[in-house]
Amino acid sequence: MASDKAKAAAKSKAKAKAAAKARAGTDGAVLPSVANHPRAGAQIARAKAWGGLGGFALVAFLSWRAGAPLEPTLLRALAAGVAVYVAAWACAVVVWRHLVVAELRAVRAHRAAQVAKRAAARRAEAS
Repeated sequence: MASDKAKAAAKSKAKAKAAAKARAGTDGAVLPSVANHPRAGAQIARAKAWGGLGGFALVAFLSWRAGAPLEPTLLRALAAGVAVYVAAWACAVVVWRHLVVAELRAVRAHRAAQVAKRAAARRAEAS
């Protein structure tokens, strides 16, 4: 049992290392992406979960209200849950791609403002 845990830990560590290599650029820097963002993963997972549950519940309720038998109701609800799960995932990834780009632009603008402020302070000091 202990050896199984050790094997699983080693396998997990190897996967994490391989993922880090895949995300790294040619110079070793980590490239910006949705997968590297600290909040994106949790938000995307939450959107997928709520989307799948909501799609399932909505279609199950509507089918039940229409008087459909139980088995077709559950099959429709399951299919709708899967479809909404995938749609929610796609939408969440698109939204987070835009958010990551916007955050990078904001950081770049902030750093440019800091550089300009330091340059102005140096010019004022020199005169």
